[in-house]
Amino acid sequence: MVDRNSVEIVENFWRQVWQSHNPDAVDELVAEDFAITSGGVVIRSRKEFKKWVAAFLASIDDFRFEVIETFQNEAGDRVVSRWRVTGKNNGFMGSEPCQSQIDMTGTAVLHVREDGLLQHNWVERSALEVHRSFKEQRL
Repeated sequence: MVDRNSVEIVENFWRQVWQSHNPDAVDELVAEDFAITSGGVVIRSRKEFKKWVAAFLASIDDFRFEVIETFQNEAGDRVVSRWRVTGKNNGFMGSEPCQSQIDMTGTAVLHVREDGLLQHNWVERSALEVHRSFKEQRL
């Protein structure tokens, strides 16, 4: 088993980037060739990920990110987090900004390098359910 505590590394990432609404924190926490796979799309490079984070944050007003639980594998190179995002729709997923409530859960599997930088993040989220709720809220 590796001595590093990858759970602490990932929870710091959640705090510094998502809970602080700070895409610039990405510069210190992810590898230059970082990738995120989300919704079947792969965003490659630290620079492109920062743009993606900024756009995601801008699409949800009153954005809140809550970590439900986080744990790592025995080798310490993979961390899984379950999380929850709440806020109001300001164009999430390309929808019309309507201020409808967003309450989305998701799971992330992150690859943590030996140097403590994040290399890859695979994300599954309940975005389809959120999209459907926009329609229900308009009825």
